[in-house]
Amino acid sequence: MPRKNIFIRHYQTPAGEMVLGSYDDQLCLCDWFKEKRRFRIGYRIEKLFNAKLINESSEVTDKAIAELDEYFSRKRTSFDIPLIFAGTDFQKRVWNKLLEIPYGHTMSYGAMARLLDFPQAVRAVANANGANAISIFVPCHRIIGSNHKLVGYAGGLDAKKKLLNLECGETELF
Repeated sequence: MPRKNIFIRHYQTPAGEMVLGSYDDQLCLCDWFKEKRRFRIGYRIEKLFNAKLINESSEVTDKAIAELDEYFSRKRTSFDIPLIFAGTDFQKRVWNKLLEIPYGHTMSYGAMARLLDFPQAVRAVANANGANAISIFVPCHRIIGSNHKLVGYAGGLDAKKKLLNLECGETELF
């Protein structure tokens, strides 16, 4: 079977530079450009989809950027873009659960583990959250520590704080 392409494009957000990717008319990537796991995630997506990353825009990446522009200007609180996940079944369960966290709300890793009926799997939930390749659209930034402190985020804690401030209606964002 011939390899398909994953169309990638860079996008500068007020919280940092991101790389967006589409595969088979679905968004498969929205990751922070300067993140240390960037190449590992790219490799995982290429391998699971038997596809190659190429620098070229697509209808999906263009629509994703338009939706992100609306999100950052506070005109959008949810996204309509179709998503495709590259991960294990457990990771996909976690990522789908992240989609249920409402705009402007947060949840701890422990609460997420309990919702998934794996109360002892807090670390596994945290690892799956960290492997999320579709940041913002799959709102892993809404996961916080059980002590209500900001913990781990691929874009850095400053970016996480900016996203949460945006969603909570803070007046000074960026």
